[in-house]
Amino acid sequence: MTFRLAPGVDEHVFRSLDERVQTEFVYHQPGILRRTLGRHDDGRWLALTVWADASAAAAAERAFAASSRGVEFAAAVTDVVVDRFHGVD
Repeated sequence: MTFRLAPGVDEHVFRSLDERVQTEFVYHQPGILRRTLGRHDDGRWLALTVWADASAAAAAERAFAASSRGVEFAAAVTDVVVDRFHGVD
């Protein structure tokens, strides 16, 4: 997922929110293998999440959208693009 911070969202506040998303939600989901956060020099962010399979990713996406952390995260970001890639190794 790539995104930008919504107008007025402080980076430090967002990073604290993202840490809570990762520890309180993501790492409790079945099929999670890894998640990391990155930032590009142009202001875009990347949340790279690796799942055991596509069904685990889809289930987590639905659960996240309905969760309080998901609602908070959605309010803090804009220009969201979600792409799914399949492992080749």
